[in-house]
Amino acid sequence: MAKDTTPLLLIAAGGTGGHMFPAQALAEAMVRRGWRVKLSTDARGARYAGGFPHVVTVEQVASATFARGGALGKLGVPFKILGGMASAIGRNLSDKPSVVVGFGGYPTIPALSSAVFLGIPRAIHEQNGIMGKVNRVFAKKVNRFACGTWPTDLPEGVQGEHTGNPVRAAVLERAGAAYIPPGDYPMSVLVIGGSQGARILSDTVPAALASLPERARANLRVAHQARPEDLDRVVAAYEEAGITAEVEPFFNDVPRRLSECQLVISRAGASSVADISIIGRPAILIPYAAAAGDHQSANARGLAQAGGAIVIPESQLSPESLAEQISLVLDNPHGALQMSRAALSYGVPDATDRLVALVEDLAGKNK
Repeated sequence: MAKDTTPLLLIAAGGTGGHMFPAQALAEAMVRRGWRVKLSTDARGARYAGGFPHVVTVEQVASATFARGGALGKLGVPFKILGGMASAIGRNLSDKPSVVVGFGGYPTIPALSSAVFLGIPRAIHEQNGIMGKVNRVFAKKVNRFACGTWPTDLPEGVQGEHTGNPVRAAVLERAGAAYIPPGDYPMSVLVIGGSQGARILSDTVPAALASLPERARANLRVAHQARPEDLDRVVAAYEEAGITAEVEPFFNDVPRRLSECQLVISRAGASSVADISIIGRPAILIPYAAAAGDHQSANARGLAQAGGAIVIPESQLSPESLAEQISLVLDNPHGALQMSRAALSYGVPDATDRLVALVEDLAGKNK
C-alpha cells in the first residue's frame, strides 16, 4: 500500500483548556485545508480531545512534571521524559510530520524534543503574557514563536510574532456585536471567574453591587459563575440586595452572555481576555494572584493599555474598590462605549488564520 503523502501536522499540548482550545482551533483549520493532524497530549489533555475533529489521531504520552508527586516520584521524572523523547523520535521517523507545533505543558516535551533532534520545522504558540516553563526551555530551539498575548515576556534573542489566541466559533460569530451602553434601563453584568480562584469574586462582587444606589440595583441583571460550594451564599447575597441574578457553576453560553452584557467582571485568563476583546466589551479584570509567574496580570496588561479594561490587583480588591470601578463604567455611557471600542481594537479575530499561515510557511520551507 502506498504511503499517504498528505502533509502531517503534529500538535502537542498539555492537559489544560488554556493549551487545548487554541490547539483545537488550529487542528480544525488544518483539517479543513486538507492536512492530516495528530495530537500528542497526556491523559488530562485527552479529556478535551472530544472537541477535536474525529479525523485527528490522538496519541497519549505519559505526563511527567516536577510540580506534583513525592520525592520518589520526582526522581523518576527525568527517566519518564527521556523515555517519552525516545519513543517520539521513533514515531516521528515513521510518521514524518511536516511541522510540529507545541502549545505548552509537559506533554509537549517529547514532540518538541524529537522535532529538534530530527530537524523537523517547529513552532510554539504561547497563550499567556508570561511564558510557561516548557515553552521557555524550547523558545530558542524552535523556528517560529507565536504569541497569543501581546506583549509577551520573551527571552533575549527570541523574536515573537503576535498571532493572538484562537477563539471558539461561538465567539467569532459574535465578533464586534453592537454594544448597548449602560443607561436607565435593564443592564447586564457578567461575572466569570474560571475554575481557579473564583471564590474571591463571590466574596466581593455581590457586596460591591449591593452597595450601588437603589435605582442602579433595580436595573441590574447579573449572571454570576460561582463555585458549587459558594452558590447558596451568593444567591442569598443577591436576593438580600434585591438584585436579579442567575448564579450557576458553569454557563455554557458565555459568548451570548458576553455579547449582551454592558460590563464583564472576570479573571484574566488568556482565553477570557481573547473572548472579551473579540466581542468588544468593557471589562474589570481581577488577575488571579496565584497564577504561575503572575501571568494573568501580564494577560490583562495589553487590554488595559488599549483602554478596554480596568485592572484591580487582588491585593487592592474590596467591595468598596470594586463598586467604585463598576460605577465608573455603568454611570458613564460614553466612557463605556469607548471601552467597548478599545477592547475590540485589541482583539485578533483572525488569530487562527495567522497560525495556519505560520504552519504552511514552515511546511513550504521544508520542501
